[in-house]
Amino acid sequence: MAKLFKAESLGHWRHLCVDMQKMFAEDTPWHVPWMDKVSPEVIEVAGRHRDRTIFTRFIPPRTAAGMPGTWAAYYSKWWMMTGEHLPADMVELIQPLAELVPPAQIHDKRTYSPWFDGTLHARLQRDQVSTLVISGGETDVCVLAATLGAIDLGYRVILLKDAVCSSADDSHDASLELLGERFSVQLQLMTTEMFLAEASA
Repeated sequence: MAKLFKAESLGHWRHLCVDMQKMFAEDTPWHVPWMDKVSPEVIEVAGRHRDRTIFTRFIPPRTAAGMPGTWAAYYSKWWMMTGEHLPADMVELIQPLAELVPPAQIHDKRTYSPWFDGTLHARLQRDQVSTLVISGGETDVCVLAATLGAIDLGYRVILLKDAVCSSADDSHDASLELLGERFSVQLQLMTTEMFLAEASA
């Protein structure tokens, strides 16, 4: 049975909700079919704790030209997902998450990791945040990058295993297994219900 964190031991925490955007929820080449399945859990956490929630958004460049290194090749492959072709509203959060901003906040990023430019870490450090509760998609890409970066920066991570999703079931399962087994000192896998009970205790 998983060990529970007591509410008082959560310290200063924030809910980091990764890339719950229309371009992943709707009919695009990057569609994540079971984002709908985890949305109720994500909405429940963000809705109850909107003042503690930060939504990340993955923002593609306007064109592949000028992108560094292999990102140029990446966006040459996914040209239809660049700003030149993708409808502008596709980068927005899904509803009703978009309605939670403000007081929930948005952090835009150009890479899988939200930590690359240092601004998110600086914001959290100003608020003396020590614990991050992570939800969103995709488990094996942007959620994984956010989680490993948070661990590297010294945050304790609570990963809501029923509030993360991927378009690839096998790598979703493998990612949860990897994180739960190899990072058990720094990371706790939890259900949304379990976390909300602890947070409200």
